[in-house]
Amino acid sequence: MSAIDTLPPLRQVIADHGLSARKSLGQNFLLDLNLTAKIARQAGDLSQCDVLEIGPGPGGLTRGLLSEGARRVLAIEKDARCLPALEDIAAVYPGRLQIIEGDALEVDPLAHLTPPIRVAANLPYNIGTELLVRWLTPPQWPPFWQSLTLMFQREVAERIVAKPGSKAYGRLAILAQWRADARIVMSLPPEAFTPAPKVSSAVVHLTALEKPRYEADAAILSRVVAAAFNQRRKMLRAALKSTAPDIEDRLRAAGIKPTDRAEQIPLEGFCALAREIART
Repeated sequence: MSAIDTLPPLRQVIADHGLSARKSLGQNFLLDLNLTAKIARQAGDLSQCDVLEIGPGPGGLTRGLLSEGARRVLAIEKDARCLPALEDIAAVYPGRLQIIEGDALEVDPLAHLTPPIRVAANLPYNIGTELLVRWLTPPQWPPFWQSLTLMFQREVAERIVAKPGSKAYGRLAILAQWRADARIVMSLPPEAFTPAPKVSSAVVHLTALEKPRYEADAAILSRVVAAAFNQRRKMLRAALKSTAPDIEDRLRAAGIKPTDRAEQIPLEGFCALAREIART
């Protein structure tokens, strides 16, 4: 494996700093620097961008992002044990890496970032979906980010890109595909990680659209989709009866059969229904 910088291999970094992965923090370290550099390249040309990284751990992806030319990286890390290893990286890339110790669910990174901004992260398994939903549902659109390049469990990645009619299709697919182009760009087996998780992983790249794909009120769409998929085995006339007293009429007006189920309805159909419900 060729070196990407003058720093030691990640296995040595982990040994030197005693960085055994903690299950409580959702940690699975990716140690192959060729792989982390490949993930960084999936985020595109970063030379004119600030990059937000969540959960850098010992800094494998951090090194990939910097070696691939990121203008600046802001790394938010909850595990204080990892900070010395990240400081070593900052010393090799002067002025290009800022490290914040904290919980990514609580830290506001925007005060530390200059647009254009992209997000690239091997997200901790235990907060990955929650962070994605936050990034997809800001109060205003377009969001602060141009693109998201994120590692998830393979099952979650498939839910993000799923199409109608599949078991994976649900709320996450609607949220992602309404406002972004989403595709799986890499797959990684369990043995690529230390410790090896029980599941495969995948990298998803999402590019923000300037405006949502179809017109709809975000709050109404979210409420309708949540209700529909919370009872996905039920016909929509039953699953959505709490959203409007005349839901069968609203469904028909949106071009949807009241006897259809949620997984049969494309994004465009849910947006049409949200517009009908907004007409109260």
